[in-house]
This record gives sequence, C-alpha cells and structure tokens, in this order.
Amino acid sequence: MHIPDNYLSPQTCAVMFAAAAPAWVISVRKVKKELPPEKVAMMGVGAAFSFLGMMFNVPLPGGTTGHAVGGTLIALLLGPYASCISVSIALLLQALIFGDGGILSFGANCFNMAFVLPFVGYAIAHAISPNWGKNKKRDLIGAGIGSYIGINAAALCAAIEFGIQTMLFKDASGNALYCPYGLNVSIPAMMAGHLTLFGLAEVVFTVAVLAFVWKAAPDFDNSTVKAKTALPVKILLGVLICAVPVGLLAEGTAWGEWGADEISGTGAGYVPKGIAHGINYPALLPDYSFSGLPDWFGYILSAVVGVALLVIIFRIISYIASKGSRYDRAVA
Repeated sequence: MHIPDNYLSPQTCAVMFAAAAPAWVISVRKVKKELPPEKVAMMGVGAAFSFLGMMFNVPLPGGTTGHAVGGTLIALLLGPYASCISVSIALLLQALIFGDGGILSFGANCFNMAFVLPFVGYAIAHAISPNWGKNKKRDLIGAGIGSYIGINAAALCAAIEFGIQTMLFKDASGNALYCPYGLNVSIPAMMAGHLTLFGLAEVVFTVAVLAFVWKAAPDFDNSTVKAKTALPVKILLGVLICAVPVGLLAEGTAWGEWGADEISGTGAGYVPKGIAHGINYPALLPDYSFSGLPDWFGYILSAVVGVALLVIIFRIISYIASKGSRYDRAVA
C-alpha cells in the first residue's frame, strides 16, 4: 500500500498532502493536550510495532505481496491521534531511509495509512465494544473487525488515488502519464488482497499484539497517566525484529509498487512517461538491505535501525514536551 513516487501526479500529491496536513495539525494539538510526556514516549514503541508489521510481507497467489500496518493497534493502545503521528513518522522513516513509499507521495500514504486506517479502525472497534475496557473478549472482537475494515478503507483510498490518474493525466497519444491502470483495474487489484490475506494479517497482528500488551504491560493504555515500557514488551519487539526475515519469503512486488523496469511487464505494455522520467530519490538503505550482507541479515539490521530511530525520536519529543510542561506549571 506504499505508493511510490511517480505513480501519482505532482498535482495529486499536493492535494493529498493538503488533505493530510489538517490531520497532522489536529493530532499534534490533541496529543499535546491529552497525553502526558511519559505517554508520548510510548508512541515510539507503537510506531515500532507499525514499522515491524509493515516488514512482514504476505504473499498472494499471482506474485503480489502485502502487509499489516498496525494503525488500529496503536489507536486502541494510545488513541487515534497518537496513532496518526506514530504511523506518519514510521512512514517518513521508511521513505527517507529505506525507499519504501515515495517522497512526493508521502502525504497520500499518510492520509491512507496514518489517518483513514486508524480512525476508521478505532471508530469501528469502539462501536462494537462501546464500554471499552469492561469486556476484553468483546474488545478483541472489536479490535479485529475494526482493524480489518480500517486497512480495507485505506486500501480503497489508495486504489482510487491510483485509478483516477488515467482519467486526469494523459500524453498526446492517449497513454497514461502516471499509474496506467484505471479504477476498473486498481480497485479489484487492491481490494482482492486486502479483503483476503492482507486484511487477515492486519487482524492477526492487531489482536495478537493487543492481547499480549494488555496481559504483559497493563499500564500501556490510554487511561494511565504514567506508563513504562515493560520488559515483556521489549522482548516482543526483539522477537519481531529477529523474525522479520520471514517477510523475505514473500516473492514478488506489491501491486502498484513496481519499479520503472518492472511496470511494462505487468500488463500495461508501456512505461508511462511520468514513471520513466520522474524523480528517483536515492535512499540510504534501499529495500531494507545493506550492501555486502546477506538479505536476511540486512533485513534484521534495518529493523534494528528503524526501531531504534523511532524510539529515540519519540523520547526526544517526550523530553521536550516534559520541559514545556514543567515550564508551564512554573509560570502558573
């Protein structure tokens, strides 16, 4: 679901960035107002769960792959506004360092995965279990259904963003300038995987991690003023890091994430000019790999780098927020 650069027109990217911007602004204000600094630090752990979940690629017959996102998981642990920020920063890290998702399409990816997914998932989960926290079994059912609907809502948004390109942007010969597949192809192609295996992966990831965290670290919830990362949660992150090479077993490329050298072989029959001559951002560790190292080891190291950076980033934000809180109290 990571839309690469050059598949959406610059105009579309600008519109999607503008659509995502209010969500970021409101989320920052809400988190600053509602979450104490200690909880802000925990957003780094939530972002790490999302980052790792997106590394576990799931194969679909036909050669395409997909993955969980974990947006609903973070929303149910820390709130949807915290999830919006956490997933957005995880996506930014993926785009800048690992070349997963585009730079120009960052706004579109965040709108889909950091806004639509967690807010829809959170709303559905709480609609199914309105007395959240009173009945864990009902909560987990709500989490599973919410995460499934959330990721499919995000996939539908991405499919529409892909599909409208052929309607709006063509060259003189009538060929698409960007994504060459219309809505009649993009929607079935995206939804087939997400309504089946990818949606199921999101459900399993959300419910399993949520149940584990509730049992192993009961202070990791939105009603607690102060929360610490319990040792079992750290162990879980370590286990997930060590297991990420499983994602390499899924061969093929996710639909809509082909390189310029691959797209002509997907049925398009040509390489759109916008893709052939678009921007090519040189990521530091493209495809989660380290030059000269085995793929599986590079994948693990990439997971370590991503998780460490996310935890550090949010600890810095938490530290700055705590300084501001103490200053505000002193002035008061």
